[in-house]
Amino acid sequence: MRSRTVTGGGGVEIHVEEHGPRDAHPILLIHGFSQSRLAWTPQFESTLADDYRLVAMDCRGHGSSGTPADPDAYRDSALWADDVRAVVEGLDAPTLVGWSYGGLVVSDYLATHGDDAVSGVVLVDGITEKGTADADRFAGERFVALDPGFRSTDAAESVAALDAFVDLCVACALDDADRYRMLGYNVAVPPFVRAAMQDRTVEHETALAAIETTVLLLHGTADAVVRPAAARKHADLFPNATLELYDGVGHSPFFETPDRFEADLRAFVE
Repeated sequence: MRSRTVTGGGGVEIHVEEHGPRDAHPILLIHGFSQSRLAWTPQFESTLADDYRLVAMDCRGHGSSGTPADPDAYRDSALWADDVRAVVEGLDAPTLVGWSYGGLVVSDYLATHGDDAVSGVVLVDGITEKGTADADRFAGERFVALDPGFRSTDAAESVAALDAFVDLCVACALDDADRYRMLGYNVAVPPFVRAAMQDRTVEHETALAAIETTVLLLHGTADAVVRPAAARKHADLFPNATLELYDGVGHSPFFETPDRFEADLRAFVE
């Protein structure tokens, strides 16, 4: 494992962790809402790390990256895009992988900087818009119901909401080790960061419809956070997209069915 820091949008320090050979094809992994780079632990410990340069960033306000105090630092697409660009600039034509809210971060990057510097895009149960009619339509009811807890500064209310969110992210049962590891990095994100991220109003349809690179869409049919209808829209939106639905799988295919996820990712990269 190697770690480093790059300077992202507005001077925010972005923490980056790497696994695998430095000279292998890079895969940039971008986590979701209130998560961290540690969400990708199954992949760090898999054979993917034998054959690829796995690069995982902590998004601003998450994990070991900088956490600006101004909520506006989480509302501007250009800042999120520049965070990703700061990591991409040190890589040779990486494949971008965005999970959940990470799909919106990938979309911020593509809409702002285009796709010339990347070799492909993978959205895993991803979103590409926020605060729109479709964004509201695609959000699962139980996820929406947790929003007051995401914003709460009351410790008990906040932890209860995040504990329920951890459960919502998978369709399978979690053992204590996984549950509390996931809960730990969710709780570490300040409530004002989650609130600002939830309050964004952004859509990139026009820009994404012009993206020429190949796109792989992976989505669990039992996803209770982002409805599969989002992936079907993305399949029509991106010019060169392929959609793979994971029957009975929830919001986290890379955790719930890592073998299939890693095989699909390999096939796409190769």
